[in-house]
Amino acid sequence: MGYTQQLQVAEFAARKAGAVLRARFHEVHAVDEALAHDIKLRLDKETQALIEAELAAAYPDYAVLGEERADATADAATPRWVIDPIDGTVNYFYGIPIFCVSIALSVQGQTVLGCVYDPMQDECFTVVQGGAPCLNGKPICVSSRSRMADAVLFIGHGTHDGSGATGIARFAHISAQVRKIRILGSAALTLCYIAAGRFDAYIENRINLWDFAAARIILEAAGGCLEYTPTTADGLSGSVIAWNGKLPIHAALQLS
Repeated sequence: MGYTQQLQVAEFAARKAGAVLRARFHEVHAVDEALAHDIKLRLDKETQALIEAELAAAYPDYAVLGEERADATADAATPRWVIDPIDGTVNYFYGIPIFCVSIALSVQGQTVLGCVYDPMQDECFTVVQGGAPCLNGKPICVSSRSRMADAVLFIGHGTHDGSGATGIARFAHISAQVRKIRILGSAALTLCYIAAGRFDAYIENRINLWDFAAARIILEAAGGCLEYTPTTADGLSGSVIAWNGKLPIHAALQLS
């Protein structure tokens, strides 16, 4: 595979960052920015810096796009790491052990590898372009569930994505059709759970590229589908519908 070495570097960086996050999990964390429905920790920036240092040691000419920093002057042809140092920051801050480190590599605008590491479960989801998606080195695939009544879904419900009453109505509409709704608080882990057959679909009205770049290639390699509709001019934020490729998700979303 063409990017196996880069994947090994990404996994090493993710695991090193994850070890720090796990070791500091029970600390009182400094908040750099408190938003209405989100939190930015000083540890986000520290973790991103750690990851960038590891990646740059191996590939000093690669650019970076992340929640905490972007190389605004990088040429479009330059390979670009897409990093979310803590996907699930609110969980982390509140002591909920559901979060991950997410690293993807984009070349010529195409994602060629993904690594999502959950340090609390020691679960590392990986794939390189053209290869098999794996969880801790063992191949994974999406579920075979094709009936909504059998499905477990994540549904964004409009509390902070701007959809308001429409989002709540959609949440209620879908909830009545499926077996269970589960909200992890981490987009990357949710998508990897679909890739591993644990979840079946994910619908969210507002998500950032770094939240799902690594998990998307893992999901699609595992047989799943993801549709992303940008809602900002730079294409870095938008809405997502992701599923195992078997559920009639679009029909299920239609509100009467």
